[in-house]
Amino acid sequence: MSAPAAADVGAPAAPEGERVGLRTLLPYLREHRRTLVVVAAVSLVGAAAALAQPLLVGRLITAVEAGDAVAPVVAVLVVVLLGGSLLGAVQQFLLQRTAEGVVLSTRTSLVGRVLRLPVAELDRRRTGDLVSRVGSDTTLLRAVITSGLVEVVSSVVVVVGAVVAMALVDVVLLGVTLAAVAVGMSAAIAVARRLRALALASQERVGEMSSAVERALSAVRTIRASGATDREVTAVGASARAAHDAGVRAARVEAAVSPVVGVAVQGSFIAVLGVGGYRVADGTITVAQLVSFILFLFLLVMPLGQLVSAFAQLQLGLGALTRIEEVLRLAEEDPGPPAAPAGRAGAPLLELREVSFAYPDGTRVLEEVSLAVPRGTRTALVGPSGAGKSTLLSLVERFSDVTSGAVLLDGADVRDLPRAALRARLGYVEQEAPVLAGTLRENLVLAAPDAGDDELAAVLEAVGLAGLVARSPAGLDAPVGEGGVLLSGGERQRLAISRSLLARPELLLLDEPTASLDARNERALQDALDAVAERTTLLVVAHRLSTVVGSDQIVVLDGGRVIGVGTHGELLETTPLYRELAATQLLV
Repeated sequence: MSAPAAADVGAPAAPEGERVGLRTLLPYLREHRRTLVVVAAVSLVGAAAALAQPLLVGRLITAVEAGDAVAPVVAVLVVVLLGGSLLGAVQQFLLQRTAEGVVLSTRTSLVGRVLRLPVAELDRRRTGDLVSRVGSDTTLLRAVITSGLVEVVSSVVVVVGAVVAMALVDVVLLGVTLAAVAVGMSAAIAVARRLRALALASQERVGEMSSAVERALSAVRTIRASGATDREVTAVGASARAAHDAGVRAARVEAAVSPVVGVAVQGSFIAVLGVGGYRVADGTITVAQLVSFILFLFLLVMPLGQLVSAFAQLQLGLGALTRIEEVLRLAEEDPGPPAAPAGRAGAPLLELREVSFAYPDGTRVLEEVSLAVPRGTRTALVGPSGAGKSTLLSLVERFSDVTSGAVLLDGADVRDLPRAALRARLGYVEQEAPVLAGTLRENLVLAAPDAGDDELAAVLEAVGLAGLVARSPAGLDAPVGEGGVLLSGGERQRLAISRSLLARPELLLLDEPTASLDARNERALQDALDAVAERTTLLVVAHRLSTVVGSDQIVVLDGGRVIGVGTHGELLETTPLYRELAATQLLV
């Protein structure tokens, strides 16, 4: 099922947390409808086999009483029993396979939607909770299918058939049975209705626990170095206890369903045996008819129990489906228009015109920033922390859009460009230089999947990482560890830069590229960037001014505003803040 499939069936967009119903589940089953039709057909044949068994047993008892041959009846009964068992096995396998298919397609849809959400949406959500929705929430859908959602069809057939057969045997006994069963089933359904809200609360707590675990594992070194391990264990344990308590509350209600159904079953059997024994004694019905009626009673109460169980599981599944639908109904990042407008001749490669940006809560980050980055030049953004430098790069990449003003690439507003086409022209190295778990090769080819080994080796050589390949027998296939833990901070930074360079971008955005480098590696990277600058336009955010003093222009930001533009020498003369920054770094 594709990511937007749930929305394609006409389900209206729902606010977060809105309950979903059975209709919402149907699209998840649509691609498996042929298998489900087969399952339904098998179920109907199985139901017919089940209904035939009491009739055959009654016929067998009658044959014994009359002294007739019983072998043919026994043979047919054995065939029906074995056939019913075989059909049940086939049905169960098909249901299990369908359930696994539903889980697979749902997980695929969720992953596709999560990875395409706007960056701002991802920033406000907890990673662990999203992982929980992909994992544990989708697993509950399997229980909905395998617990008898499709078996409802055969159960209804068996129930109707049993009721009709019981009416033909003895209407009085049927009335006694239905009275006892109705009371018990009504109580069981009333209890099961409470499950959905409890299941939703339980899954929310599981998501919070997953977030707590993800948070702790992502910073385990910092936690241990800070002596905070015990506190984090306590915090995660508290989340686990909250999930446990919510699960126990749901389990308590779910456990109450079976005893209620059991009371109804036992009550109906006792009533039928008592009233039926009396009616056999007075000659109203025969022993064979009573035995047949009791067997039909078995056929009645068992599918009724399955129906109640399926209803309870459905409530659990719909609770999880509420959380799944919440994510699937989130809007994906807008891909932009299908075609890009032509660039404007003579325009700078990148231009910002009176760009302002504020977060949804009203916090303003940039105020009427204007600057131009000519093609083939190196531009540096400097300023104190919080000046808006990294935000500016995010606006160029369209991780967020400007509040007012415009960002232009070759004279075209980036909002008029397809996002994929825009980002194909840009390279971007984040401040934290994330490295993906895997190998050197897998990290390098992320933006250039067709790059050959020679290209990979050349770009590693350019940024001073040739030693990484040489120091491991696995070469380019050497593992880097979770988050690049097997690399030093400087190696992670340079590997991220290598990854961007392989894509040959027109404009390379670098956010603090030398922040984790020592003097020697900084010099090596500086030489690499000098070589890159000959064919690629650079826009570099830097705190260490030594890395940008040779830039064609330096833009000084403070409080979200441009307060100076020029070369290093010009800014020393014209911009007090830049002169202060240079002085503190011994560049004056």
